[in-house]
Amino acid sequence: MATTSFRTLEQSNPRFERDNLRFMTVKSNNLRGRGDIVVYIPSDCPANVPVAVLLHGVYGSAWSWAFSAGVHLQAEAAIQQGKLSPMVLAMPSDGLWGDGSAYIPHPMPDFERWIAEDVPAAIRRLLPVQVSVESPFFIAGLSMGGYGAMRLGAKYPDTFAGFSGLSSITVFDDMAHFVEEPLTAYLPPPNERDLIQLLSANRHTLRPFRFDCGCDDLLIGANRELHHQLREQQIPHDFFEYSGAHEWRYWEKQIMRTLQFFNTIATNP
Repeated sequence: MATTSFRTLEQSNPRFERDNLRFMTVKSNNLRGRGDIVVYIPSDCPANVPVAVLLHGVYGSAWSWAFSAGVHLQAEAAIQQGKLSPMVLAMPSDGLWGDGSAYIPHPMPDFERWIAEDVPAAIRRLLPVQVSVESPFFIAGLSMGGYGAMRLGAKYPDTFAGFSGLSSITVFDDMAHFVEEPLTAYLPPPNERDLIQLLSANRHTLRPFRFDCGCDDLLIGANRELHHQLREQQIPHDFFEYSGAHEWRYWEKQIMRTLQFFNTIATNP
């Protein structure tokens, strides 16, 4: 586990918080500046609680999952109904580079290490009693965030106990559908551009993972192709297709499947 220290860590005043959300800003060496994280803390938050890191897509930020999909409200309701064990949700910004950082290393800011190192460290600082060394971390995301989650999940098996992608970009060149910046401004390592490269290279250390996509999504073909490639290489995974397009209506509806997937792993280690 990497040791990460922050020069500054600011958090919202609990007196003014609503709906179990806490806001924090940390100064990150990896970002060469400040990064934001929105944190859902369940009403009943025991020690060793699992943590799910949720990555947003292009154009968004740390607020996206909470205020475009109400994921914190869904999680709290499921916990109160006994359908989900308590789970912290950590929703970081991507670093706010261009239309989207892709959660990869750039020449100066390292958006990959921001997520893989700084975000878990910040959550442990925020909740030192509830989030311990025994707390499993998971990672999921949508679109560009799905690319980031599956990429980092494959690359950091000692950090993330499972991972999930919703409507994921699976081939790096598909970023061109969404971003204004030329893809030459991004510098992913040549052997880590596409998800199949990392999933194949790390096949012997992969943690459980799943991904899904809407049948009307512009990325459905690429997701089906990744599923086909994984089956050809006999890499265990779960892939699902549901009705819907590349939109918040789909992600709001499907995110609980991912949280339930993580819950199953956490309760059956």
